[in-house]
Amino acid sequence: MPEFTPQLLIDVLTIVLIDLLLAGDNAVVIAMAVKTLTPRERKLGIGIGAAVAVVLRIGLTFVASQLLQTPWLKLIGGLLIFWIAVKLLTDAAEDQAGGHHAHSFWSAVWFILVADVTMSVDNIVAVAATSKGNFALLLFGLGLSIPFVVFTSTLLSRIMDKYPIVVWIGAAILGRVGADMIITDPVVHGALHPSPTLEIAVQVAGALVVVAAGKLLTRQRTGAV
Repeated sequence: MPEFTPQLLIDVLTIVLIDLLLAGDNAVVIAMAVKTLTPRERKLGIGIGAAVAVVLRIGLTFVASQLLQTPWLKLIGGLLIFWIAVKLLTDAAEDQAGGHHAHSFWSAVWFILVADVTMSVDNIVAVAATSKGNFALLLFGLGLSIPFVVFTSTLLSRIMDKYPIVVWIGAAILGRVGADMIITDPVVHGALHPSPTLEIAVQVAGALVVVAAGKLLTRQRTGAV
């Protein structure tokens, strides 16, 4: 057990705050992934996705800093988030229009795992930096992030059931996350040297692209005017 000190308390509180701030994006994609499942499958999907995410996050911790600097990796991850956001948006819209489940339980779990791995590197790096090599503190931070995500995604999925517009807002948020990953990729950032204003503009554009693509595909699939 690490010796209790004021600095340890500050580190613990910092990790809790980091987890709270960074859990939102992951919760959005999980809530969208399980939205079209039955209530029983929804609980199981969130549970399985969260459990495997714990293992993946611990494994990624040891290479997270290097991953952030790997050329093209964040670019590919951002494009992957775009695809997941549009797919989940069109699935949810089809489910609402046709009253059927748009994708299977295991495909929902797969979306959760891919998105969690893709979007969690920043979270892992922030927690690892705060823990300063303290393995117990590191495990505390990574473990705490999971219940935060599970609770938030469960709440969001219920809100999405009641207010379908939240699905579109969630897709826009994922579009922003994907665009942020792309613009901060070492290759892209080195080529463009974007200003803070340009980075914000790219994030807004990413959100709009996902919503527009989702709306277009939904119209094509459902025959809506």
